[in-house]
Formats: sequence, C-alpha cells, structure tokens
Amino acid sequence: MSDFQREQRKNEHVEIAMAQSDALHSDFDKMRFVHHSIPSINVEDINLTSQTPDLTMAYPIYINAMTGGSEWTKNINEKLAVVARETGLAMAVGSTHAALRNPRMAETFTIARETNPNGTIFSNVGADVPVDKALEAVELLEAQALQIHVNSPQELVMPEGNREFTTWLDNIAEIVARVSVPVIVKEVGFGMSKELMHDLQQIGVKYVDVSGKGGTNFVDIENERRANKDMDYLSSWGQSTVESLLETTAYQGEISVLASGGLRTPLDAIKSLALGAKAVGMSRPFLNQVEKNGITHTVEYVESFIDHMKAIMTMLNAKNIDDLTQKQLVFSPELMSWIEQRGLNIHRG
Repeated sequence: MSDFQREQRKNEHVEIAMAQSDALHSDFDKMRFVHHSIPSINVEDINLTSQTPDLTMAYPIYINAMTGGSEWTKNINEKLAVVARETGLAMAVGSTHAALRNPRMAETFTIARETNPNGTIFSNVGADVPVDKALEAVELLEAQALQIHVNSPQELVMPEGNREFTTWLDNIAEIVARVSVPVIVKEVGFGMSKELMHDLQQIGVKYVDVSGKGGTNFVDIENERRANKDMDYLSSWGQSTVESLLETTAYQGEISVLASGGLRTPLDAIKSLALGAKAVGMSRPFLNQVEKNGITHTVEYVESFIDHMKAIMTMLNAKNIDDLTQKQLVFSPELMSWIEQRGLNIHRG
C-alpha cells in the first residue's frame, strides 16, 4: 500500500466515524443507581482526580485514540490538543504506524505534543509492532503511556487488513517488559472478556482499556470500504462496555481498568467508574464537537461534562471515584443473565 493510499484510508476512517450515530440501545441504560434523598456532601467536596500506580489525571476523562497520518488528521490532532491543554484532559493519538513508517507523517502526531507540551499524552501502536518501533512511538511524543490496540475484527473485515495474530500476545509481553511507561492494552470497540484479562495478567499487563461496542464501530467503517459491503452482519460483534467492565471485576485489584466505547453522557461515565473503571475515554464525541463546533465550544462541552459528573456524584453521596465503586446498582434481567451465564462474581458494598 502506498503512502497516499494510507493517508486516504486515515481520512476515510474519520469521515465514516463522524457519520456514525450513537447506538439506539445501550447497556448503560440497563443498570441504575439506587437514589437516596438527602446527600451528606456538597458539590465543592467532590474530587475527580483519577489515581493509578503510574498515572495521575486531574479528571477521569481522556480524549481517546482516533487519528493521525494525514494533513487533515494533523489539523484534528492539533485542535484536540488545544482542548486537552485548556481543560487538563489526557489525550491519546491514533496509531502512529504512519509516522514510524514515513518520517514525513511524524508531524501529524507530534503536533499534539507541540501544542500541549506539559500535557498527558498516550502514544499508540498495534499489537504486531516490533519492540523497537514501540519504543520509538513513545519517544516520538514524549508520551506518558503507550496504548497497544488489539483490533482483530477490524483487521479481518478490512480488505487489506492483517490475517495473522498468533504472535500478538508474545509481542505485547515483550513490549510491556521493555517500555518504561505504562502500557495500556486497548480494544477498539469490541470489548474484553475475563479470559483475556487472565492472559494479559499472566504476561504482566497492568492497564487495559476495555473499549466495548456501542461507540465508533470499526467493523462498519471497514465494511463501508469493502467493494460489496458484504460483512455488515458483524455490525454488533463483541461485548458492550458494561459487559466488559463486569468481566474485569476479578482482576481490578491487579490491573487498572479504563473504559471507553459508547459513552454518551456524564451519567454513562459515572456508571463506568462505579463498575471499577479508573477513567473513561471518548473519541467520536470529541471529534464531532471539535470539527463541527470548534475549539471554544468543545472546551465548554468538557467543562459542562465535568460539572454534570460532580452533580451526579453529589446525588450519590460519592466524594471521589473510589466512593462510586461502593454505591448500590440494580441490573436489568438481561445484564443479570450475562453475569450468571458468564459466572461473574459481582460483590458490591
């Protein structure tokens, strides 16, 4: 594939992603908090700091991996970096393979660091990238963390995608052992299982982003690029973010879990944190905001999102993220069926 074709593919991904809409049905609507009428805290008591062994984020929200690798996406990364700088959010760039392959493309990613020199930035590579390239991806952005995206359904629907996966787990293990910053194994919208969590724990992974279905749909994106658009029946493949978080419960003591995929509202974010996520990522909402409404409006969107999270936490009598994990939740029969059939042991305070 030529560099021009790769740039074209990056632009196609963004165009199709922006045209997608939120899922009509969400598992976030299948879980509810129990309301208690009189809080014993005030809004000013809320502390939204997200703390993990290696990362501290002022807010438990980050701009998740989306793009880079073309002139248009350079412009997007620059605007998102301004939003991150002005709001204090962490930010991830999309796959840096284009920059690692072609130095001319490096600036489409490094613009994020140039624009936000003191911010928290995650670099991003695929699970098959050589270790030396993973190290280069971290250095490229002076990144505080490295996302390794695992995207087998996307690859298999992508006409020119990867068809070989047997080396992925061993390669991830080698990257984790060699890279000096936290390594986040990240799904791309198909969710994670308890079996995968076990395998990742065995190779030393300390961070995951479960990235469940319901947000940006890379099966649909790649199917749109197929000549006959003949794999649309895989559109709903995978676990939701809620199901994925439930799957991680037994591993949350050893692995810091991040959540993304289909978050629509501050309430969805709070529910993710209550299920054990340390922070939540969003891609398409930020992409659409910054491209359609501009930087100033997007900054206001973030500030409003944070204010709403504080309001919900006040209603829940939760001063911080840890408090949220002790709040009472009621699950729908459908989610309870998932919990029971999957043998998940869910203990709540």
